[in-house]
Amino acid sequence: MAQLVKKPKTNLGPGFWPVTIFLAVLAIVSDYYVYVTPLSRFLPEAAVPADQIDALFKFLTIVGNAIFIYVVGYVVYFCIAFRRPKNAPANTIGVQIHDQPQLEFWWTLVPTLLVVALAIFSVVIWKGLQQTQGDVLTMEAIGHQFYFEFRYPKLKASVRDEMHIPVNTPITLHVTAADVLHGFWVPEVRVKADMVPGLVNTLRFTPTTIGQYRIICTEYCGSSHGKMIAKLYIDSQQDFGKWFAKEANIAASGGGGAAVALTTGQKDKGQALFGQKCSTCHSVGPYNQIIVGPGLGHLFNDAEHKQLVDGKDVTPENIAYILHNGYQGQLNGHVAVMPSAQANAISNEDIANLTAYLVSLSK
Repeated sequence: MAQLVKKPKTNLGPGFWPVTIFLAVLAIVSDYYVYVTPLSRFLPEAAVPADQIDALFKFLTIVGNAIFIYVVGYVVYFCIAFRRPKNAPANTIGVQIHDQPQLEFWWTLVPTLLVVALAIFSVVIWKGLQQTQGDVLTMEAIGHQFYFEFRYPKLKASVRDEMHIPVNTPITLHVTAADVLHGFWVPEVRVKADMVPGLVNTLRFTPTTIGQYRIICTEYCGSSHGKMIAKLYIDSQQDFGKWFAKEANIAASGGGGAAVALTTGQKDKGQALFGQKCSTCHSVGPYNQIIVGPGLGHLFNDAEHKQLVDGKDVTPENIAYILHNGYQGQLNGHVAVMPSAQANAISNEDIANLTAYLVSLSK
């Protein structure tokens, strides 16, 4: 009669189970501290649904932490337990373990269950975000190289690099881009979306904490990408009302301020100001030396620069006008945006100095 050959018991190494128990305790303790520690201790929550995003992040951290502890722990353990004996030859073959269906079953099932759980958790949160109450204040954010433009209902002029919203008010924010791919991210609000030319993405959130926060472009958009940071102001209802009324008055008065006195312009101050406010989009070279907009070095004697972006003749007065009021429209088949003095945070004196500097470049 044929004899049954008993399969030898797999040797997992000395101390395998004590090590496994130690790793389990380590994973449980560290995951417990992750679970009970609020993320807002390190990064404040300034809006709903930041708490939901934090819950998803915690779930990922707890699962990833446990996997990391077990993988690293077992790698270290097996390297020690099955290391080559000191006096063994270099070509010694180590312990061979083959055909372990139980191990293969569990290392397939556990990751599958984790991925399914993550998918369900993510979809539930995503569904909640899409159904969040909004439309109390609906506004737009547009990415440009290299600044953010914000548009509000009932405001004729847009606002540059400053987004004001009232606290405890559901916000619907439509984001897009005018030139290249940008990103819209407010870490304290936890909302993030790509700003894609020709595509509108929608974010809904409710600000809960008054304060000033960062709006960061998260997609590389050109040489000055790192400088593309705007400010988000979550205001009280009263402060937002005052700010909105001020912006409405500025827009109603055509940009505000008295007429620009060009005769007082100083080209040296204008040169310094050009480097701060204009050099991101314009060079001081010829018209065809384009960064975002054309070169402005020879405005008055460049044959290719016959008109300004708004179609008006190149004169000091028209230059001052467009610096004051800005422009938005089409230029050579592309969207052209020239920020106003209010959006660019420049005074009438600054306009006079910039105009004097641009005039001097053509002499």
